[in-house]
Amino acid sequence: MLLDAHTHAFPEEVCRRREDFFGDEPAFRWLYESPRSRLLTPEEVVADLGDAGVEAAVVLGFPWRREGLWRRHHEVLIEAGRRFADRLIPFCAVNPLEPGAAREVERCLTAGFRGVGELAWYADDPGDDLTPFLGPIAELCGHYRVPLLLHTNDPLGADYPGKAKVSLPGLYRLIKAFPEVDFILAHWGGGLPFYGLVKKEAPEVFRRVYFDTAASPYLYRPEIYRLAAEMVGPEKILFGSDYPLLPPRRYLEEMDQAGLPPDWREMILGANLARLLGR
Repeated sequence: MLLDAHTHAFPEEVCRRREDFFGDEPAFRWLYESPRSRLLTPEEVVADLGDAGVEAAVVLGFPWRREGLWRRHHEVLIEAGRRFADRLIPFCAVNPLEPGAAREVERCLTAGFRGVGELAWYADDPGDDLTPFLGPIAELCGHYRVPLLLHTNDPLGADYPGKAKVSLPGLYRLIKAFPEVDFILAHWGGGLPFYGLVKKEAPEVFRRVYFDTAASPYLYRPEIYRLAAEMVGPEKILFGSDYPLLPPRRYLEEMDQAGLPPDWREMILGANLARLLGR
């Protein structure tokens, strides 16, 4: 079983005329101004991932600043989720710093979205206290019993498009404040798996926290799969390709290099996500 916890799809008009959407959307321009940054419709994602052997995938939108773009994007994703009910698992995405973000999340969860994410604030620095704007969304995720997927990244190392200012202490406090919410931290949680080794508090705080592998071949050596699984448990790792950024085969090759035990590999490649989403 191969399930992907992290893919992206866009409305057709965004894929075909991306430059029309750069105005007032600095984060979108930052990530997708280069024509080498691929944009795909849900139909294209389904076809490509099917060819790669992926049985089903979580499909994510984009944290636009404009509420009208949230609604259009969500309209496309929920319709795709209905058309490809056995293949796509739609999550709703907003910019949590914008007014109306929690209201849009509630509208989407009522409409049948299976989770929230990938939430990000690429062009802004919200500081160390994330609870004022993420707290209301986390409460909704707890109420509707759906996962909350957050963009994270390491605070050190080289800069790259999509590397945001993410306070790891602030993220830890947010998770601690909502112990009944299932959090998915993208891109290996920006280094937080290391704290799964501490003796007090952190392992309990991470009880319902998952870490996805999105963009791993760009960010870490292959050993990360084995080492992270040892630090937080293989049951907490979710395969996410960030497709179309990278194809699934790149991750499978690196898992081979990491020498994962077969049961760990099975958990990471699908069993963990199936259990989390009740598939």
